[in-house]
Amino acid sequence: MAKASIYFDLENLNGKRGAAKVKRQLDMLPGVISVSINDDHKSVAVDFDTTGVNQSQIRNQLDDLGLTICGEHFEEHTM
Repeated sequence: MAKASIYFDLENLNGKRGAAKVKRQLDMLPGVISVSINDDHKSVAVDFDTTGVNQSQIRNQLDDLGLTICGEHFEEHTM
């Protein structure tokens, strides 16, 4: 399993209800290991298995939810 993390800063994450919806939708992607959302800082962190999902698919899911990404950082983990 190749593991990576991606972090997004979002412009329009709307409260706890919006954060819960984002978490549910990202958790449904195959290969997503965990999703952490900081509603106060409007940021999302996703740990994932790169053999099941890629950065573009995660980014597209956020786009489909109507979120505006204003920053992004990717980390690949070497095992």
